[in-house]
Amino acid sequence: MSEDELKALEKEVKKLKRIATEWAGQLHDLVEDRLPAGYEEIPGIAQSTFDACKAWKDANDKLNAATAG
Repeated sequence: MSEDELKALEKEVKKLKRIATEWAGQLHDLVEDRLPAGYEEIPGIAQSTFDACKAWKDANDKLNAATAG
């Protein structure tokens, strides 16, 4: 992997981590502020949080593989 590709992947990992953190914050806000009345929001926010965390993990694993050894 070239230096430019590695830098782009590092940037992507940071972006995906920020997005995952934002979704986690929305999930936290739901729990803290809107439950139990907002219970119907749980599946959508939980799925989006899961998807964002999975995207970050996949990119982070790729980065770790590219920088190992």
